[in-house]
Amino acid sequence: MDVMHARCAGLDVHKETVVACVRLVIDGHVQREVRTFGTTTKDLLALGDWLRERQCTHAAMESTGVYWKPVWHVLEDSLTLVLANAMHIRNVPGRKTDVNDATWIADLLAHGLIRGSFVPPTAVQEMRDLTRTRKQLVREAAQHCQRLQKTLEDANIKLASLVSDILGKSGRAILDALVEGESDPEKLADLTSARLKATRKELVEALRGRVRPHHRFLLKLHLAQIDALNEAVREVEGRVGDALEPFRDLEGLLKTMPGVSSTTAQVLLSEIGTDMSRFPTAGHLVSWAGLCPGNDESAGKRRSTRLRKGGQWLKATLVQSAWAATRKKKSYLQSLYHRIKARRGHKKAIIAVAASMLTAAYHMLKNGVEYDELTDSHFAKRDRTRAARRLVKRLEDLGFAVTTSPIAA
Repeated sequence: MDVMHARCAGLDVHKETVVACVRLVIDGHVQREVRTFGTTTKDLLALGDWLRERQCTHAAMESTGVYWKPVWHVLEDSLTLVLANAMHIRNVPGRKTDVNDATWIADLLAHGLIRGSFVPPTAVQEMRDLTRTRKQLVREAAQHCQRLQKTLEDANIKLASLVSDILGKSGRAILDALVEGESDPEKLADLTSARLKATRKELVEALRGRVRPHHRFLLKLHLAQIDALNEAVREVEGRVGDALEPFRDLEGLLKTMPGVSSTTAQVLLSEIGTDMSRFPTAGHLVSWAGLCPGNDESAGKRRSTRLRKGGQWLKATLVQSAWAATRKKKSYLQSLYHRIKARRGHKKAIIAVAASMLTAAYHMLKNGVEYDELTDSHFAKRDRTRAARRLVKRLEDLGFAVTTSPIAA
């Protein structure tokens, strides 16, 4: 097997230690040297000096939690680093030690058998941290809102049955009054907006509960948590805006696609980056995001086409945007959704729409162009015969006798 890198190293990264194996090919002979370093900044700088003394040109490590990140940041300026998926470089079980792991990684790297994972530049990494933190904060606020509803139900306050958003103007006014000790349903109903569809009688009956001091304490606690989380979200969004400033033009391009808002565009840029040359084709990007069917074939039979797990941040955002895109009337994405839904169901259809949107985003970022809508008639124009046959069969299923003839030009 050919040697791709004559002077390289394999790093087995842990929380407190890094086991490094240097693999050198000198006069046709392989020499290995193994040393263990700590993970403090001083020790990592010593690791970098040691690798440079051995004239290493490449180093590889596993993506172990978040422990690989400080090692990467210290070494990325002096070496060509490769981040490996642990599932892809798993060794034969039974003789596993830290030294053997580092040696195995070095041997795989030397022969070019490690497919590097996508590691975006520092600016994109920081934006990714911010967008993921924002999503986590929004999730936590939603959880506290659910706990608010649970507390109200325990007190037999049916506010959620009549108000679409219990944290809206009317709902928040009632919650604040309950915390302050107000329990008269007539006075609570006076705090609601006239825009509510519920009648006053329905409101009074829904607000007639048995609120105890225990409920008031929990309501106050959850409201305070929600306010703190919302304030944190606003701060994070301000930082996201600052981090996104160099990529404003790319954000504008992505927003020309149906279903893509500013938040979605920010997540796309932070998750896939701005340099599409890292992905040879759009299919590679879709596969990396986990939006294409899996391959599981044996003896000529396809056993499963389930989507692989991965890309949870990007995949979830794209699926949400796909639902929004399918609501645009007479659009290509809506037509694609209904076309696949009729054959495969709505779940596979929405994944196909998300994959199509990611494919479009790839070409938009690569070529710097806006979204070009294909319109809903794209599939009919592509194959008129199949479309006519399908429509005729549909009418026959409904009990009609159909004959077709082309219209004269």
